[in-house]
Amino acid sequence: MKKKFLYIICVISAIFGSTSCSDYLDKEPDTELTTEMVFENRDKVYSWLATIYNVIHKPDKWSLTADGYEVLSDDITPSERWRQWDWRLTIEKITGTWTINSAWDGDLWARMPLYIRHGYIFRNNVKAMPDHDLPQSEIDNMKNEVKFLCAYAWWLMAENYGGIPFTPDYIAPTDADLNELMVGQSKFDDVVDYCDKEMLEAANALPAVYSDPSKYGRINKIMALTVRARMLLFAASPLVNGNPWYVDYRNYKGEQIFNQTYDHNKWIKAAEACKLCIDEAENAGYALYTEAGPNGGIDPFMSTYNVQIKRWSEGNHEITFPVTKDNDYRNTFLRTTSVREYGGGNGLGVYQGLVDAFFMKNGLPISDPNSGYPTNMLDNVDHQPGLPAAYTYAASDVSNVIDDRSAITTWEYGTGKAGEITPKGTFKMYCDREPRFYNAVSFHGAWLAVGARKYAFFKNGRDNVQTSSPHDAPQNGYLARKSLNVLDNYLTGAITDRQAFAYRLAFTYLDYAEAVNKAYDDAGHRAEALVYLNRIRERAGVRQYTFNAVPVNDPDYIQIDNTQDALHKVIMMERRVELCCENNRWYDIRRYMLAESIPEMTGDDYGMDAQGANAANFYKRAKFQTRVWKKCYYWMPIYINEYEKNPNLVEAPFWVTDESASSQENAGN
Repeated sequence: MKKKFLYIICVISAIFGSTSCSDYLDKEPDTELTTEMVFENRDKVYSWLATIYNVIHKPDKWSLTADGYEVLSDDITPSERWRQWDWRLTIEKITGTWTINSAWDGDLWARMPLYIRHGYIFRNNVKAMPDHDLPQSEIDNMKNEVKFLCAYAWWLMAENYGGIPFTPDYIAPTDADLNELMVGQSKFDDVVDYCDKEMLEAANALPAVYSDPSKYGRINKIMALTVRARMLLFAASPLVNGNPWYVDYRNYKGEQIFNQTYDHNKWIKAAEACKLCIDEAENAGYALYTEAGPNGGIDPFMSTYNVQIKRWSEGNHEITFPVTKDNDYRNTFLRTTSVREYGGGNGLGVYQGLVDAFFMKNGLPISDPNSGYPTNMLDNVDHQPGLPAAYTYAASDVSNVIDDRSAITTWEYGTGKAGEITPKGTFKMYCDREPRFYNAVSFHGAWLAVGARKYAFFKNGRDNVQTSSPHDAPQNGYLARKSLNVLDNYLTGAITDRQAFAYRLAFTYLDYAEAVNKAYDDAGHRAEALVYLNRIRERAGVRQYTFNAVPVNDPDYIQIDNTQDALHKVIMMERRVELCCENNRWYDIRRYMLAESIPEMTGDDYGMDAQGANAANFYKRAKFQTRVWKKCYYWMPIYINEYEKNPNLVEAPFWVTDESASSQENAGN
């Protein structure tokens, strides 16, 4: 039996990608291992389990050069000139050079089948070793962890590629002919149905919280239910639920990969899955993270700041899917959001559209005539985010008062003084905004807490030096801030040790609000959706929604129409800001096929003028990059080497056409 599993893993590697087997079994030489040796040794069992956990392949919001989901959407915008370094594989995907020849660091096609196979071998071979502190109860738990992880791996592939070769619960024999492994793609719904069953079974057998703190981060009930709920929400959405775009997307058997008949029951199933997750989580002590303010109510600034910073052990029981392995906070996110004075790359910004998406402090969007947003700063002609093309700066466009909210918050990151949000002289675009805005965006004049000074983004100011390394400067007048510990110093290494998470309870609240509103078009279920939507808004410190008639200036509520469409609109607006910069925006854009309607994904992108050396020249609309969007981008392509090696594969929709096939093949030569 010596080396049997090693041989077949290498065969699978040859089919799905170029990754070598040694990458996964590098603890000791492959030639020295047998299946029996691994599963008769406690340490090797845990090492094997750790390999399967690589299914969780840095899904955290800081791995921007790997998966790159935030860059593909319209939340995060890295300096375009960084493409000459490790950002190339991400940035080139938004500038029109993405083809089936383009590599992707996420590379789920190559990696996930290897982890799945590891998982199936583990489940078939692992056994209790009571004499070596490995009891049957631990074996049973590990098998259910692996059951979820294998299903999760299948789902990650399907979510990104659409049609995938799908061979559940199958371990190819060691003497399999290579042609037998040339598996074609299965129907998308078949993958979802299998993963739904596996994830639910695993969840039902796993604890919601481990009593042993050392097991924190291992798969538990809530982690499994959270992923399951989001999978079913995706499966119910227009992209894959009766979408006529994909009528000709068929596998080698001629079967349509995406069902062409809309199935409303999928929304019902998604709503039920979300509610089950919420109920189980709340029963186990999970809750939205809040901190009390000076007035005894929720402090919305500190709550929305520390929900990104605090660990479970520090009272942040909103985290529903922790990622306890190494993450990219220090070397990617902190480095690129830190200004040059503190050793950073100083060029990871946010789009103007995200700036505009945040509400005013009265809870209204900036486009609402009652919001208080300066009307001369709205583009009602070209309908582009940000300032109108004809805008001209005036001295009256900066605030002459301090925004003091010390009655509700102890937050010190606006001026350095507790409760002060913006100082005098702040551009009015950034004044009187909701708390989440100030914890997500660094703008000119915002407080640089680590330096105890204001950010200076005017040309050749301290934080926009154009005379040297202009690529290390904000290209549109902003730096990303959400999840940043604002006191971390990249230069000196005085950095908070951060623990990542993929999901938190707020995700599932908003997933449920969306799903239950879509599933049931009636007043009772809309009221149910509103409960969970309003929990998010209450924590954020903005007025809640109501279907009841209230005055426009009611201090507590904003009236919306009691219709499915009206409620869906505000739910999606809330998702845009609450979940921004957390790998959710790309998920939502894809599900609803929104890219074609988003100016910042389909052409010229505008922000402040980074070449402006004073207020009059900085505060004006300026193009900083041009993006290209194609219909095929909704799905990751099968890399050309994989596509050509297996004759039973069909490329993802719209990636290969009769006109482009030859040119793409020639480009790879």
